[in-house]
Amino acid sequence: MQVRRGRFWIGVLVAAALFLWLFGGAMFPFVVGMGLAYLLDPLADRLQRLGMSRILAACVILLLFVLLVVLALWILVPVLAQQVAGFLDNMPRYFARLHDLGNAYVRPLFQRFGVEQALNDAQTSVGQIFSQGASWAGGLLKSVWSGSQSVLGVVGLVVIAPVVAFYMLIDWDRMVAAIDSWVPVGQRETVRTLARDIDRAIAGFVRGQSLVCLFLGVFYAVGLSIVGLNFGALIGLGTGFLTFIPYVGSTLGLVVSMTVAIVQFWPEWTWIVAVLAIFVAGQFIEGNIISPVLVGDAVGLHPVWLMFALVAFGSLFGFVGVLIAVPAGAAIGVLARFALRKYLASPYYHDEDRAQPPRMVSPPRGEG
Repeated sequence: MQVRRGRFWIGVLVAAALFLWLFGGAMFPFVVGMGLAYLLDPLADRLQRLGMSRILAACVILLLFVLLVVLALWILVPVLAQQVAGFLDNMPRYFARLHDLGNAYVRPLFQRFGVEQALNDAQTSVGQIFSQGASWAGGLLKSVWSGSQSVLGVVGLVVIAPVVAFYMLIDWDRMVAAIDSWVPVGQRETVRTLARDIDRAIAGFVRGQSLVCLFLGVFYAVGLSIVGLNFGALIGLGTGFLTFIPYVGSTLGLVVSMTVAIVQFWPEWTWIVAVLAIFVAGQFIEGNIISPVLVGDAVGLHPVWLMFALVAFGSLFGFVGVLIAVPAGAAIGVLARFALRKYLASPYYHDEDRAQPPRMVSPPRGEG
């Protein structure tokens, strides 16, 4: 029975992976709609407890959400589009300026210590890294464009995703109850416990980390703009958005901002140190105040595992894979920990199935 049950669930997972691989491009607006419904369901439940009907609560929530998104895009898109164009136009000048600064300040140090060849090798390696990074970024942008920014993708995102979110938000509790009724009765409590753990991991990370990204994006954008860094709003918001990927966003934002600061402010060290201080302050606030409160320690998503999930699912299923990487990674992590607990409590771990030597049973007293 256990073997047949295991084969059944493996078949279900294989079928789901095959479905995503075949129809990943068409699934984009549906995945976005389901994600919105999942994120907004607690708010709908709260409004429903306050006396609203489920349909009215869904209408109010989605209307407010769409208005906020449109307002944000209306304010940010013109500014960011202008900064993106300016950043791309100035990139060759920045690289040339960095090369001149390296020749003026770094090369003499290498010549003094007799390791100029190491500098040449380093320049070659850095050039190759930038070339590969540009190629990877171009491929990623091409993938995003073909997967989500095509005409059909834009129409699906604008039209289909809100409709899907609306109907799923209305029927969310009924769908959960229906899926719960399909679970075998003997395994229902176990599945419910796993589902609660998965929901806690996904909700804790996605909702909490989204607020962390929003805070850091605004903090970096405002701070870098105050010190007068070129393209400070673009770099700050981009850093906040990429903070969703642990270490990647903060590291990339620090490198880009320091590069622009050195090119722009050199030799005035005050402003360069100010840019560095903004990132140090942001990381301190995020690591010691914001993340412990909003995300917490009980999420169970290790940063390395999260990065692997993003890369793996993105490679397998494209842009849709990136969207489902976090919930899928959280679910796999919960199931892996459950399987490990079962293994540690099983005879396989304790080696209890070995043949035991026969025990000598002494006869009762008075016999023999």
